Amino acid sequence: MKAMRLLKTSGLAVALGLAFSCVRYHPLPLEPAKVMEDFEARRLDSPELAAFLVANKEAERWPPDAWDLKAMTLAALYYHPDMDVARAQWGVANGGKITAGERPNPSLNPALGYNATSPKSEVNPWIPEISLDLTIETAGKRGIRIAQAGHQSDAARWNIFAAAWDVRSRLRAALLDVHAASERESLLAAEAKLQAETVRLLVLQKDAGEVSVYDLTQARVVLDASRLSSIEAARAKEDATARLAGAIGVPRRALDGLALGFDAFRRPASDIPAAEIRRHAVLNRSDILSALSEYAASESALRLEIAKQYPDLHIGPNYQLDQTDSKWTIGLAFDLPILNHNKGPIAEAMARREAAAARFLALQASAVGELDAAVEDFRAALLKADAADALLADLTGQERAAKSQLDLGEISRAEYVGIQIELNAGAMARLEALVQAQEAVGRLENAAQSPLDVKDWITTMSRTPASPEKER
Repeated sequence: MKAMRLLKTSGLAVALGLAFSCVRYHPLPLEPAKVMEDFEARRLDSPELAAFLVANKEAERWPPDAWDLKAMTLAALYYHPDMDVARAQWGVANGGKITAGERPNPSLNPALGYNATSPKSEVNPWIPEISLDLTIETAGKRGIRIAQAGHQSDAARWNIFAAAWDVRSRLRAALLDVHAASERESLLAAEAKLQAETVRLLVLQKDAGEVSVYDLTQARVVLDASRLSSIEAARAKEDATARLAGAIGVPRRALDGLALGFDAFRRPASDIPAAEIRRHAVLNRSDILSALSEYAASESALRLEIAKQYPDLHIGPNYQLDQTDSKWTIGLAFDLPILNHNKGPIAEAMARREAAAARFLALQASAVGELDAAVEDFRAALLKADAADALLADLTGQERAAKSQLDLGEISRAEYVGIQIELNAGAMARLEALVQAQEAVGRLENAAQSPLDVKDWITTMSRTPASPEKER
């Protein structure tokens, strides 16, 4: 009976310990219909978004006065699912830090023996026994694991910055497409109007016998092409707006009624500090910093495998109630490094470290090459934009002179409309050159992972994990 009470007491103690220390499971099912409903309800002026931005000191109030690139970037960093994925992966890495710091649990081994040769009338034949197995890690393995997990967490945190930049990059490209499509739509509408005026004048000239039917037909063909191009520009604008909504992470109707700001696409400065941008990219690109953290984690992994050459100690105190005698023993156990010295895992860890170093060097070289190409592309695009500006200025001067000549009766209305059409074509060429220059700016910023104007960047949002305000 005494032996049974001992076993019951120890079992109850273990059960209570497990009950009070265990984390309970809480189901969190995903319901596609509810997820879609939440997505469709997203708005850029939502109070949840406003509270999140104000709490992170990215905005004093929300919504902003102008829906420009920075305001939309703030909304995208809140809504875009890529940011949720990056934050979740950082959470997984932080969970790994907890795992790395945990110490091995002792094991409790109760046993019950029976002495079959003991006279049952004299002594209790049952022999209860309890033993513990306590593991003592050697060679600083726990500290090395914690360091490795810390480097992996740093890599995941830098990946949040990389994800934030990717979101901003796609958003900028989509906003530029909306701007370009809007300008093209306006210029093509003006061209169609001028072509219609040309056709009207040619009809009068044909009736007067001054031009042939062929000339009128050619003008009508050009007018039809202008109208089709104008319709295509409207379609391209709507498509770009839909892609802009996707780049933010909101439904298309969330952009209805918003006045978009395109100040970010003013003509970029021709003088860029190429050497400074290059140095910044090599030292501060988030993917490079993430690769450095991954290399540090591979070094810690190698240290851990080397430390595993030294066996852990297992201490085993044991208590036995041998009928009426209490007996204590203590044991010491450890692996004997005779058959292997952990050379295989060490070799694998060394190879993984070399692979991490090679990936870092390849990434750095790729970043430098990408940046050099982007700088040259940017300078070439600016030269083209300068030429387009000069052409447009010349055409503008010609149009003013032609207007004066028209007022004096020195040229015909048809000749003046032709000069206006040429001016409109020059404006279209200038628009295309400026769009190409802004695309080159985007490629340069992507290579540096930083805007040319550093004041345009957001500091807190990209490194803020999911918070209670953002949970849905």
